[in-house]
Amino acid sequence: MNVTKAGRERILLVEDNDDHAELVTRCFQDAGEKPDLQRVCDGEEAIAWLDAQSASALPNLVLLDLRLPKVDGIEVLAYIKGNPRLASLPVVILTTSDADHDVARAYGSHANSYVVKPFDFARLRAVVQTLGVYWLDVNRSPSQT
Repeated sequence: MNVTKAGRERILLVEDNDDHAELVTRCFQDAGEKPDLQRVCDGEEAIAWLDAQSASALPNLVLLDLRLPKVDGIEVLAYIKGNPRLASLPVVILTTSDADHDVARAYGSHANSYVVKPFDFARLRAVVQTLGVYWLDVNRSPSQT
């Protein structure tokens, strides 16, 4: 990943599994990147964290698991996409579920992408690095001012 935008990229990782969160963090570090990676462990915490951020402090990317305690990932996604202040945030579902109904529900709630976490670390690293390159370097998002 070669971040070309001014400042450090900010990612919100919504993941309740400590091992998965550590692997995603390590994938970014292995790529030599150090985005400002904020992690929350449940959907309720994700919504509260997003609500507490100023417009300039919102993340450039949300990586969202589906199976979360308190408030599930689809509800968090619907909250983000239904909130005018947050709706333009790119939200990538990053989950272990490959079920067609989960994919359909995510896209029906306006997910920007749906990615199944590979179980192999080398493959996960490639997937996470590709996500970072695309969403943080290639994709152009509206300014958050």
